[in-house]
Amino acid sequence: MSIPIYTYDAVIVGSGLAGSAAARELKQAGKNVAVITKLHPLRSHSGAAQGGINAALSDVDSIELHEFDTVKGADYLADQDAVELMCQKAPETIRWAERMGAAFSRTDDGKIAQRPFGGQSSPRACFAKDRTGLTLLQTIYEQALRVGVDFIDEWYAADIIYEDGKVSGVVAFNIRNQEKAIFNAKAVMFATGGYARAFKISSNAHANTGDGLSIVARHGLPLEDMEFVQFHPSGLSGSGILISEAARGEGGKLLNSEGERFMERYAPNKLELASRDVVARAIINEIREGRGVGPRKDAVYIDLTHLGKEKIMERLPELRDLAITFLGLDMIKEPILISATAHYSMGGIPVDIDGHVRKNNDALVEGFYAAGECACVSVHGANRLGANSVLEALLFGRHVGQSMVNDIETLYLREAEQSDADTMIAEMERILTNNGKETVPGLRNELQQSMTDNAGVFRTEETLSKQVEIVKELRKRFENIRIDDKSKIFNTDLQEAIELGHMLDYALFIVESALARKESRGAHYREDFTTRDDEAFMKHTMAYMDANGEISLDYMAVTPGKFEPQERTY
Repeated sequence: MSIPIYTYDAVIVGSGLAGSAAARELKQAGKNVAVITKLHPLRSHSGAAQGGINAALSDVDSIELHEFDTVKGADYLADQDAVELMCQKAPETIRWAERMGAAFSRTDDGKIAQRPFGGQSSPRACFAKDRTGLTLLQTIYEQALRVGVDFIDEWYAADIIYEDGKVSGVVAFNIRNQEKAIFNAKAVMFATGGYARAFKISSNAHANTGDGLSIVARHGLPLEDMEFVQFHPSGLSGSGILISEAARGEGGKLLNSEGERFMERYAPNKLELASRDVVARAIINEIREGRGVGPRKDAVYIDLTHLGKEKIMERLPELRDLAITFLGLDMIKEPILISATAHYSMGGIPVDIDGHVRKNNDALVEGFYAAGECACVSVHGANRLGANSVLEALLFGRHVGQSMVNDIETLYLREAEQSDADTMIAEMERILTNNGKETVPGLRNELQQSMTDNAGVFRTEETLSKQVEIVKELRKRFENIRIDDKSKIFNTDLQEAIELGHMLDYALFIVESALARKESRGAHYREDFTTRDDEAFMKHTMAYMDANGEISLDYMAVTPGKFEPQERTY
């Protein structure tokens, strides 16, 4: 039976802030655009962002300070032309979101309220209570619907159509019934989210399985800076569910088992509002040295009781609900248990400043774009500044959408063929008919636990080498999987097996890149190389996977700017 081929000017995979914002720009410009998403758009992970979105709006702040904080937070690995673009356009982006209908929290005199975040020189995070991402996602999704964007939800994009340096569509199947389709387009954009679900303790949604990255890598295209995974300081103990930096921004104090406010030793000036990598390492160090709290002694306290009920209910109501639901602790009455949690992907699909995907250091892929957490533009470098992720997703989503509008008239449509779906069909058939002994949940649990143990907040050559071998062995065992559900209706066994294959592929990029980077920079901390080495490693990692699944590494220059590298202190 032939597979239907649908034709669009542009197809976007992923319906979070970046994808929806780009789609709106395209549709507003009169382009025929579809958004393919494996979730309902309002379940996209952008909606989980709690604390805020940065913009230098106040009289005591400036765009240059925002740029400096971002570059310093990135441990000087960010490309400064992209940082400059982001920070300069941030205030306009906030005003645009406000005009679209986003309801930000306000000060007494009616201005958009802003709160302090880690590593920032001034209160800069605009917020909507502790539901900022959800507020923005609802706003942009509604506006995209209003102009007529075609959202195709609960469809799984399994492959791109890539030939002769050009992308001309996406191959996907309907999760409801395994109906297959080819979406042929002049331009394709990936906005598929991050990859922190490779770790056991993670703040990421279950859907954040990094599919887009592995799809790209399987075509021999590079992934950039994959070793840089941000561990957020405050995830709920045991689950890793996020307790936003807003909690520390509003005045939360971190305490160890001795009642000590231990950040006084690690970051005497900024304390709990040092950059995330610094605070996360401090927390894990306190636990490793025996000063942890809780029944397993694997957490520290964050104390918010001094804020009082009124402020907590006004500013942090969702965080309070999460702590009550998952820990049975009420932050109004008592400290709650938190620890570091895998949170954000600084690396991803390499793109230029206008969102064109890189084929290598020097060439671009025609008709292919990426934005949001799956992309590496690189505004975050080695460590993302808090409240810059929502900004990046929204701002670069719009920006790349406009870039696509400009390009589409010069792009030709390579007509898709039935054979373009062969790889997806073969993958689905192999998983459905395989009758091995390995289970998807079993292999996934081994991957996530070992990644947390060996490639987490602290890393060494020994642990990373061990993890390389573990991932390679898990990939072999993956060939011997068996799923129980062979049906066509909402077969989540099949979907989870495909996702696990992606996780295994990009996990190898993370550990191979981390093993080769023999320095400590931002979120990548090597206990055997504890200092930053600008002479040897002031460069982006570009990693490629060959047909046998082996990883090779290359490097690409960092784009410098007005901020010279200096020692990072807080």
